[in-house]
Amino acid sequence: MANSPYNEREVLALLQDPDTQKRGFEMVVAQYSEQLYWQIRRMVLSHEDANDILQNAFIKAWMNIAYFRAEAKLSTWLYRIALNECLTFLNKQRAVATVSLDDPEAAVLQRLESDTFFSGDQIQIKLQKALLSLPEKQRMVFNLKYYQEMKYEEISDIFGTSVGALKASYHHAVKKIEKILSEE
Repeated sequence: MANSPYNEREVLALLQDPDTQKRGFEMVVAQYSEQLYWQIRRMVLSHEDANDILQNAFIKAWMNIAYFRAEAKLSTWLYRIALNECLTFLNKQRAVATVSLDDPEAAVLQRLESDTFFSGDQIQIKLQKALLSLPEKQRMVFNLKYYQEMKYEEISDIFGTSVGALKASYHHAVKKIEKILSEE
């Protein structure tokens, strides 16, 4: 079974049976870990923070698996959990940063530049700096559309927002990023 392709319907059946639930969830983790990690990493930038948030997201998913209704795709549900964990983390981080007089974006960029797992060049750092200037929801929409190449309909399911609002949000994000990068 380890080499068989991921089949969501089969996995959902495993998740519904208490005897196979753990095996089904292991398949979910194997299937979605990498893409969720990178989505989280683009929001928090730090490898350690992204790993912690990913673990928290999977723990929350495991603890709430009985409440999952197959009305949405499993991936949509997992993205929603992961992005909510990101927002919680970023809000806590902002609360800590406002205690100091430092610019929270500068602190995050400094951590990124000293992160041994970050292999980006100056252009990547400029892009990350531009992304950090966006409001969090706008940044999440941009990341899902640009990096994950998700369709607006999928993003709409994750956020519970209209496709039109998401298109506008993405357009504004692109314009802001272009403006910042052209000024550099």
